[in-house]
Amino acid sequence: MEFLDPDVELLIRKHALLNAYKHGGRAELNPVLSKVLGERPDLKPRVKLLIPHIRRIVDEVNLMSLGEQENVIRLNWPELLAVERVVEEKVLPPLPNVERFDVVRTRFAPNPDAPLHLGSARPIVLCHEYARMYNGKFILRFEDTDPKTKKPIIEVYDWIREDLLWLKAEWDEEYIQSDRIPMYYSYAVKLLEMGAAYVCTCSRDVFSKFKSAGKPCPCRSRSSEDNLDLWDRMVEGLLGEGEAVVRIKTDMAHPNPAIRDWVALRIIDVEQHPHPRVGSRYWVWPTYNFACAIDDHELRISHILRGKEHMSNTVKQQYIYKYLGWEYPEAIHFGRLKLTGWVLSKSKIAEGIRKGLFKSWDDPRLGTLRALRRRGFFPEAIREIILQVGVKPVESSISLENLYSANRKIVEPIANRFFFIDDPFTLRIAGVPRALVAKIPYHPSYPERGFREIAVNVSGGFAELFISRRDVDQMRVGSVIRLMGLLNFKVESIGRDAVSSTFHSFDLKELPSRAPIIHWLPKNRCLPAKVVMPDASEVGGFCEEHCSKLKVDDRIQLVRFGFVRVDDVGEKLTFYYTHP
Repeated sequence: MEFLDPDVELLIRKHALLNAYKHGGRAELNPVLSKVLGERPDLKPRVKLLIPHIRRIVDEVNLMSLGEQENVIRLNWPELLAVERVVEEKVLPPLPNVERFDVVRTRFAPNPDAPLHLGSARPIVLCHEYARMYNGKFILRFEDTDPKTKKPIIEVYDWIREDLLWLKAEWDEEYIQSDRIPMYYSYAVKLLEMGAAYVCTCSRDVFSKFKSAGKPCPCRSRSSEDNLDLWDRMVEGLLGEGEAVVRIKTDMAHPNPAIRDWVALRIIDVEQHPHPRVGSRYWVWPTYNFACAIDDHELRISHILRGKEHMSNTVKQQYIYKYLGWEYPEAIHFGRLKLTGWVLSKSKIAEGIRKGLFKSWDDPRLGTLRALRRRGFFPEAIREIILQVGVKPVESSISLENLYSANRKIVEPIANRFFFIDDPFTLRIAGVPRALVAKIPYHPSYPERGFREIAVNVSGGFAELFISRRDVDQMRVGSVIRLMGLLNFKVESIGRDAVSSTFHSFDLKELPSRAPIIHWLPKNRCLPAKVVMPDASEVGGFCEEHCSKLKVDDRIQLVRFGFVRVDDVGEKLTFYYTHP
């Protein structure tokens, strides 16, 4: 057996252990091979040489107990264990008629006029998963051929790429439709020559009357020569916006009026509406259905996955395929996805940003992927709920609670615990017998992560701390309360500025039944902090000194407050609230 590079050996062992752990202690060769090649595509030419090594390592891993497998993972890749342990492997139903195609090729085709939102995650995840399931190709195609009503935004191209990478949906090929205009023109000419399309100079209102009546307009009977002459005038800029369009001939008696001789190309005044990538180079622009139909053929897309609202678009595009003698891809239409709890409308968000109602596209009130990422959600949680919904043809829904639940399973074992006192209020304790140092675990379920020590100065038997006003509001004179990990105290009086109390005891066992346990911070040893909440409000307070060691993007739990993502570690620490 050929010598194996130690790094490759370790990579195989990692995925063999993770695969075994997810499946009750038994790893399988093919899934491990797929994961290894996904992480190291450069190894694909060596597959035949790798397989004996993978089989050997899988056999070794399968001789271990589940507990031994977990211990090895925890020792070497604890962060992977936390995610893999809680995200169940969802199995999508097989794609129909895969045998029709040499390679399964799926595509995600966004319009770069705004960042992606949670609804966009469904076609991304489904198309990516199916491409990987069949060892196929996942295509990213920017559909940016409307510089007027859906004007592309230049930075959004990169934002979309970032969102896909964050969702672990790396694409194999990328295309931008505004780079492909000459190709669309060539197909337009071909369809005009063969009489499958025509140039219509009717006004929109006039054509609408013909369409409603199910009758052809006079332009439909033009000769190919006249249509090509008008086409040349369109392309050369001799006709203005609204003066002519190219229509695909369909059935003017079709029961759905939207199908009847639909617009394939139209004039857009690019002097008034320049395209951010190609400026005013082109005067005639393809519509969504025309460019989409051509590209799905040219890019050899095998399976189109999209919502049922696109069923009429499928019918429109099939006319082009029939005229040109092409086979239409397999089209899978899934049911509408209801998303409750977020602002998703691109136009409403853009208007809100212009008016100052929203801070930016990652405002925490929004359902954009940028906003969810900034709040600290894990992409695995989003993938999980999307795979749960799958490709059902019926309507489905995703609520905030669904996402919270999926994310909580991932973040709970990962997030270390820290104290944050919101709306701070002073607590004075008299009669404290000595200086104090509390030892509090970073995570109660993982003592191996260690403890943090929080020292409390005691002067003349007095100690001063911060507690949350929320807890003060629940206090009663004479009640005994415990400071988490520190001591028990008895409330003597509650003033406007401070709670006065006396030391009661140290031992948790001496705490009365059902007495509250609250968190706290020493007044002289804490850091200013704020938490940006889901409604964009800000909660100010103090966090413990150990938070100074945190890094941007860390996910932690603020005790008795919620899970947060670290957003800024400057003079004032800033956290974004994720969920309870």
